[in-house]
Amino acid sequence: MTSPSQPTAAVLLAAGAGTRLGRGPKALLEYRQEPLVAHVASVLRDGGCAEIVVVLGAGSDQVRRQADLSGCLVLDNPGWSGGMGSSFRLGAAAVPSGFHMLAALVDQPGVTSAIVRRLRDSHKPGRVTAAAYRGADGELQRGHPVLFDAALVAQAAEAASGDSGARGFLQDHTHLIDLVDCSDESDGGDVDTVADLYRLD
Repeated sequence: MTSPSQPTAAVLLAAGAGTRLGRGPKALLEYRQEPLVAHVASVLRDGGCAEIVVVLGAGSDQVRRQADLSGCLVLDNPGWSGGMGSSFRLGAAAVPSGFHMLAALVDQPGVTSAIVRRLRDSHKPGRVTAAAYRGADGELQRGHPVLFDAALVAQAAEAASGDSGARGFLQDHTHLIDLVDCSDESDGGDVDTVADLYRLD
């Protein structure tokens, strides 16, 4: 279980341009009368994350103007167009020493504070704790958010590259991953194409 002496910092990856969606930066998609990035940041805080690091990229000036991110550490990733890997590294570098890191994606409006708390409460030292959701076949599939133990943050960041974020690290360390069923809270889906816009209703 997460030690009270080891708080969790959330890294909210919000740099994408939403090219396939064609509606500008995903961070500014409207959800419940506010920009999606502000909503997800609030969910992470309500879930018990002691620090919130928001990594912006596309349209970052506009996002800063339109989204209330007070209380968050907001970083601009000048290399955002090269993929999620650089945003992951930038965010991880801002996580205070000794903090666990919860990596979250801005395009998942279904993530709830209950999911965040469940991951934190389930976490075991030296492990990776990932939200998982049941697919149509009933099998659990690893999704987001993903909580990296404080001892693994630097290693995960070092392995991040291109558009894969921490995927390479996770694939190479499946023996460290504990899946936590969050299907009662969400299906884990994201807003990637126009067909996914119903998730914002």
